[in-house]
Amino acid sequence: MTYPNASPDFDPQLAALLPALEGYVPLKMTLEQLEHFRGLSRVTREDLIGDAKVHCVDVSIPGYQGAGITVSVISRQDHSAPGPAVYFIHGGGMVMGTRFAGAKPLVDWALRHDAVCVTVEYRLAPEHPAPTLVEDCYAGLVWMAANAGRLKFDPNQLVIFGGSGGGGLAAGTTLLARDRQGPRLLGQLLQCPMLDDRNETESAHRYDGAGVWDRTSNLTAWRAVLGDRCGGPEVSAYSAPGRATDLRGLPPTFIDVAAGETFRDEAVAYARGILAAGGECELHVWGGAFHGFYDIAPRSDVARACIATRDAWLGRMFARGAAGRGAMPVSGD
Repeated sequence: MTYPNASPDFDPQLAALLPALEGYVPLKMTLEQLEHFRGLSRVTREDLIGDAKVHCVDVSIPGYQGAGITVSVISRQDHSAPGPAVYFIHGGGMVMGTRFAGAKPLVDWALRHDAVCVTVEYRLAPEHPAPTLVEDCYAGLVWMAANAGRLKFDPNQLVIFGGSGGGGLAAGTTLLARDRQGPRLLGQLLQCPMLDDRNETESAHRYDGAGVWDRTSNLTAWRAVLGDRCGGPEVSAYSAPGRATDLRGLPPTFIDVAAGETFRDEAVAYARGILAAGGECELHVWGGAFHGFYDIAPRSDVARACIATRDAWLGRMFARGAAGRGAMPVSGD
């Protein structure tokens, strides 16, 4: 099949930003360029917190096979009563980024909802290939749920959240929680999630070379995560959730994605799979947008709409949890 490889019709507010981003975003990224983009993707605690009235406390916990990893707990300075909580997995294609990258919503939700938020510093590929990444993320979720009393949150109001590579890891962690009868999740929030290592969808081909993350960058990242297994038959759905054949028993899900990006079709397919399995899923495909637009251009009209829609869903989930209903069942039934 021939795919028209093109200049997508990006929203004018977003399209105007792309020339200035050249060289600063991982478009057509090769493994040789990874260290360059890792340097650009580092976000510090100070970058994230600023003067916001929140506490941010680091805790060392055991990750996959007992190796030490770090989580940071973000909570309002006056937090005292148990309420909602968010477990966050950062983006960066599973090859770059820190636990503070893309974590600004955690600060906002701590202040607005008095939510306790935990963000995990999972180990990155290629130094730590699959299954280390998703297993580190699952270890962080297990730790958070086991410490609900100490952290002062209601375990019935725990939502998992991730974007891009972190969205795929959040989906994989949720599958692990279901299959291992692990922590109960009120919902999963997946933004522009990276779900499928095969990279053969129409959108993966159509938008190659466009936006801020394309099929070339995606193949580089997936090969770092999976090695020679990438694209082949022996790939676990926990590492690449787009491979999952059973999507029953998942918590209520929010998925959004840009219309003009590599991940569009795999995100839509995952949402359809959840719905077909009898699950609850809210899906938004944002026209005129490229990958990560809500972080890159948060003041654009389309990003404002996206963020408001996402936050409204989260508010509804927290209200549902406070009423004592809606958490993912312990079994995978």
